[in-house]
Amino acid sequence: MRPKTIRAIRGTGWTFIWLGVYLLGFVAYQLWFTNLLTAREQSALAAGLDEHFAEVVVEEVEYEPVIPSGPSTTTTTVPDTGPPPPEPEPRILLQEAASEEGEAFAQIRIPAVDLDVTVVEGVRRRDLKKGPGHLPGTPLPGQPGNAVVSGHRTTYGAPFGDLGDLAIGDLIEVETALGTHVYAVREAPERCRTDDGLCVVAPTDLWVTEPREGAWLTLTTCHPRFSSRQRLIVFAELVSGPNAEVIVGA
Repeated sequence: MRPKTIRAIRGTGWTFIWLGVYLLGFVAYQLWFTNLLTAREQSALAAGLDEHFAEVVVEEVEYEPVIPSGPSTTTTTVPDTGPPPPEPEPRILLQEAASEEGEAFAQIRIPAVDLDVTVVEGVRRRDLKKGPGHLPGTPLPGQPGNAVVSGHRTTYGAPFGDLGDLAIGDLIEVETALGTHVYAVREAPERCRTDDGLCVVAPTDLWVTEPREGAWLTLTTCHPRFSSRQRLIVFAELVSGPNAEVIVGA
């Protein structure tokens, strides 16, 4: 074999070796170093959460549920000469203002998958590096409507790595300045339900973030693992907490 050919083979071999080293380093960064960074962020965020709770101003507002519109009907009004019915007691809802993006405001616990992490406001890339983030523009957990929280599945601590293991009825606890709001996982809607019962949508399927009647918590993460091609969605309904009786019983 000619010397030039030998040198070419050696050069190609070293190229593949260095490429392999680079890929191993990249994977190590994604799966180990980012987890370490998020663990440090989480420790600092959790340490300051009690102080945040103490500083939050809680307001009491009258709750007026939104009644879905339906077809109009014509009725005949019969004069009533009796005393007017008593005014219903106002339903009082506890509210708190949203935090600044990047700031911690809640703790989410899912016993079924051994999850206990601090949630920040915002879903920017730098927000989600700290932990799960609440989508601005959607209600806060414990409020009427559809509170949306997103989180990584494989990197930066992978807080939602086991989201696909949740089953109908599993409980999700979200602690905020108002108290602890408990949600129960519900069946995936038929429009997004897969053969294994998961809700999987495209990143452009924004209907999962739209307002809903009652009080809901929607968790979102990338799907499948190590890919951002789709989104895995978990819907959970409020079953107990400071505002549950007011919202659910309205």
